[in-house]
Amino acid sequence: MSFATFGFAPDWPAPAHVHAWVTERGGAGRFGAGNLGAHVGDDASVVAANRARLRAELALPAEPRWLTQVHGAHVLDLDREPLVPADGAVTSRAGMVCAVLTADCLPVLLCDRAGRRVGVAHAGWRGLKAGVLPAAVHAMAVPATDLVAWLGPAIGPANYEVGADVRDPFVAQSAAAERRFERNARGRWQADLFGLARDALAAAGVRAVHGGGLCTFAGAERFFSHRREGQCGSFGSVSYPNSG
Repeated sequence: MSFATFGFAPDWPAPAHVHAWVTERGGAGRFGAGNLGAHVGDDASVVAANRARLRAELALPAEPRWLTQVHGAHVLDLDREPLVPADGAVTSRAGMVCAVLTADCLPVLLCDRAGRRVGVAHAGWRGLKAGVLPAAVHAMAVPATDLVAWLGPAIGPANYEVGADVRDPFVAQSAAAERRFERNARGRWQADLFGLARDALAAAGVRAVHGGGLCTFAGAERFFSHRREGQCGSFGSVSYPNSG
């Protein structure tokens, strides 16, 4: 199977010279045929081969800048910073490929309306709580009202049960976050990552937010899900600008 067939382009109004793609698992098994994560217990040579296939089959202009993701809020400007542990990246350099890996956490893509600047962010609950999305908006270095965002596949609220240890810090930050947690029959909470991300982007000034709703847990044939499977692969969300 090819990454050009097991994956899809985000449905968002990005300029034509902004390219983006989201991969899928590519088959059954713990790591499918499309695991891109080097940190999940898969054979390193298989992961390297998958990454090489991704670049070749999607005709990427460069190797994606694979981040060491740490569930924090640091966002790299790839035009001037070396690769260090981070949970987001931005660039305005044509052909520079930004990438994040996920398996329940939320991948978020950003671009400006002219397509001169693109960014990606890895937004699980820890990253959202730490402020990774406002950090990514700031790193884009253009007016927030000029940005377009897309929310990729993540675990949906029907399948994401959390405890008060997750909910309470969000509500302490903003009472409005309470609506993103629904109490269940077990006295715990169903958390809405998509809603939390929309709130964070809106608070940062981003008005155009697309996507959201594709659930990794429910989409067993398409997506890896750590909550569903335990140890499993990671799929990638990549984006880059070409000359406009």
